[in-house]
Amino acid sequence: METAEKKRVVLQGKQVKKYFPVHAGLGRPNHYVKAVDGVDITLHEGEIYGLVGETGCGKSTLGRTLIRLLDPTDGVLEVLGKDITRIKEQDMTELRRNIQMVFQDPYTSLNPRQKVGEILTEALEIHKIGTKRERLDIAMEIMGKVGLRPEHFYRYPHEFSGGQRQRIGLARALILNPKVIVCDEPVSALDVSIQAQIINLLQDLREKENISFLFIAHDMSVVKYVSDRVGVMYLGHLVEEAETEELFQNTRHPYAQVLLSAVPSPDPKVKKERISLEGDLPSPMNPPSGCVFHTRCPYATEACSLVIPSLKEVAPGHKVACLLYEDLNTVQE
Repeated sequence: METAEKKRVVLQGKQVKKYFPVHAGLGRPNHYVKAVDGVDITLHEGEIYGLVGETGCGKSTLGRTLIRLLDPTDGVLEVLGKDITRIKEQDMTELRRNIQMVFQDPYTSLNPRQKVGEILTEALEIHKIGTKRERLDIAMEIMGKVGLRPEHFYRYPHEFSGGQRQRIGLARALILNPKVIVCDEPVSALDVSIQAQIINLLQDLREKENISFLFIAHDMSVVKYVSDRVGVMYLGHLVEEAETEELFQNTRHPYAQVLLSAVPSPDPKVKKERISLEGDLPSPMNPPSGCVFHTRCPYATEACSLVIPSLKEVAPGHKVACLLYEDLNTVQE
C-alpha cells in the first residue's frame, strides 16, 4: 500500500484564515471572530483524515472553507491541483462535482418537501448528467451502495430514522462520483449501533471508490477507528498532526493529551488518569497572545505568551505546534 507521501494531493489549504466580522452598529466591524487562524492541511487520495477538537475550535468552519462553502479571509485553497481561492462561483460548478459534503444534522440537511428520489437526482439535473431514465438508474445504484432499498426512492425524509437519513445525505454526496467528501460530524447525532454502520460504510466506499474523506469529529474513539491521519485543532489553530497510531501512542501536544485522557478504556480494570484543564475556553474574538493554549496549559512558561509556535515536525510525519519542541533562540531570531 502506498504511503501518504507518495499519494496524490487532492485537497490542500495553506495558511487558511476565516474571520467573521462583528458589528456593534452601522458601519465597519469593530471586531472579528477568528474561527480559523492560519491552518495548513493536506488530504491525500484515498485517505481518511480525522479532524478533532472541542466544540467551537473551528473544525467545521475549516471544512466548509476548504471546499469554498465559505470564502476564506486569507490563505490558499487547492482542489485536485487547481487553485480555487479566488475563482468565481460560476467557475466552481464543474469542481463541485469532485467535492461534496455530508452535514452533521441528518434531520435539517434534507429538504422535507422533496422525496428521496428528487433529492438525489437534483444534482444530476443541475450538472446536466444523463436522461431522466438514466438519472433514476444512477440514483437507484447509489441507494444500493449506501444500504437503502428501491422503495425508499418515493418516500419523504420524515419517514426515515436518523441513520437512514444520514445514508440519504451520503448518497446525495456520492451521486456525482466525487473525489473528496467532507463529513462534518456525520455520526454524532446517531445511536452507537448506527454510528458503526455509517463508519464501516465510509471505509468500504474509500476502499472501493478511492474517495478521500475529511472526517470532522469530537469523539476520539471514532476518529481512531476510522482515520489514517489525525489533526487536532484548538481555537482556530492546528496544534498536532500525525498518523493515527503514532498520535495515539506518542501524543505530544498538551491539549491533545487532554483529549486522549478523556477517552474511556474498554478494559474496566484499567484506570486512566484524567487530565483536567483549568480556566474557560478563550473567546476566538480575543484569542490569547503567543500560543493560544498557554492560558490553560500546565506546562506554560512566560515565553508561551510571547511566541507563536509553528507546526514543526518532531518525528517522521508527526507535527506539533508547541514551544516544548522549539528552539526558542532560533524562534526569537
